[in-house]
Amino acid sequence: MSAPPRKVLGRLSLPERTFVADALRTETVGGVLLLIAAVTALIWANIPALHSSYESVSHYHLGPAALGLDLSVEHWAADGLLAIFFFVAGIELKRELVAGDLKDPKAAALPVVAALCGMAVPALVYALTNLTGGGSLAGWAVPTATDIAFALAVLAVIGTWLPSALRAFLLTLAVVDDLFAILIIAVFFTADIDFAALGGAAAGLAVFWFLLRKGVRGWYVYVPLALVIWALMYNSGVHATIAGVAMGLMLRCSTREDEKHSPGERIEHLVRPLSAGLAVPLFALFSAGVSVSGGALGDVFRQPETLGVVLGLVVGKALGIFGGTWLTARFTRASLSDDLAWADVFAVATLAGIGFTVSLLIGELAFDGDATLTDEVKAAVLLGSLIAATLATVLLKLRNAEYRRLYEAEERDEDHSGIPDVYEEDDPAYHLRMAAIYERKAAEHRRIAELKTAERLAEVAGGAGEEDHRRA
Repeated sequence: MSAPPRKVLGRLSLPERTFVADALRTETVGGVLLLIAAVTALIWANIPALHSSYESVSHYHLGPAALGLDLSVEHWAADGLLAIFFFVAGIELKRELVAGDLKDPKAAALPVVAALCGMAVPALVYALTNLTGGGSLAGWAVPTATDIAFALAVLAVIGTWLPSALRAFLLTLAVVDDLFAILIIAVFFTADIDFAALGGAAAGLAVFWFLLRKGVRGWYVYVPLALVIWALMYNSGVHATIAGVAMGLMLRCSTREDEKHSPGERIEHLVRPLSAGLAVPLFALFSAGVSVSGGALGDVFRQPETLGVVLGLVVGKALGIFGGTWLTARFTRASLSDDLAWADVFAVATLAGIGFTVSLLIGELAFDGDATLTDEVKAAVLLGSLIAATLATVLLKLRNAEYRRLYEAEERDEDHSGIPDVYEEDDPAYHLRMAAIYERKAAEHRRIAELKTAERLAEVAGGAGEEDHRRA
């Protein structure tokens, strides 16, 4: 007997659904804080009376100069706080590889191909725009990243009932996206390397790995060690956020018989709020403060570097992710879930054009030394993300009634077991519980029917007596 055709973006397993729901809940709250931080930065930097204070705070230096860490506040946010973000990204990637969708090669093909196409096509769009317009190719990687927190914040603001399978697809896309963004940063944005510092960082990572394998516990051991590794990585010339993802990948994310959650999942649960609620919003606060005057926004569409970023995010991301998903389904002979349409995939692909955190970081690295162009590219990232968010909002709202129906079906729990009914349909105990519930309801309805019948007979009998009395 041949196996049934595989479904693309079908219903998640219950454990995966629970994990995704918890992860997205934190990211959504963080995304709202990210939006607030970005708006605050724009207001702070664009009000003339406040602009100088924004510049003063952003460029204020602190840290031990003897250790090569006398950095500006903006620099600390980009290299220091974002290391926490990439640490969480490393754990997410490790979990996906050992226990999530990326564990199964067949299931992994879809998000991996979609993410790769969703990075390659924006880079190609940027390159073509700048080759024809005579611009710089240095920013080719800027429109390749998706900001999952910002995307989820948009979903929270517009109030869409996006099914969990599409949300999980978006999350997995972002995880793979982050992995390749990390590789891009490590390979293309590493200048002169200090091999002594790099060797020290590698030795620190080896000690980190050894302590984990020996089961050593205690934040007071790992946090100081992590800071040393980060400082050495920063001084090596390799971008310091690589230290964060390397440590995240070392954590064990598979559960043993006596464990409910793996160490990686427990640590991610503790650190994710710090990343989403503090590190990323503070990075946005000191990176998103760019000029948004009418003239500056108009220049975005006249300059090849900035136009390439906008087109890469808005057009490249949507076409790349949608095309990658369609091609994967086509050549693996898989079919789309019966509950979804290809229009839903295109809407999510458009939403993935929101490239904020990592795009801003790559923009700073790509045009380091040219402050004017850096700010213009940042403005292009903001504008491109806003356009992508607006288009996605329109597309998702068109199908929101259908999404709500799917969401309610996924959440229905008529037997009050704490598990949605769709996950219990093959369990005999579920059907016995439902039978008992319906029997109690039937007994109650029979009792009410008998009571109502007795009341009606009493009324009829009473009415007849009054009529006989009037005749007499």
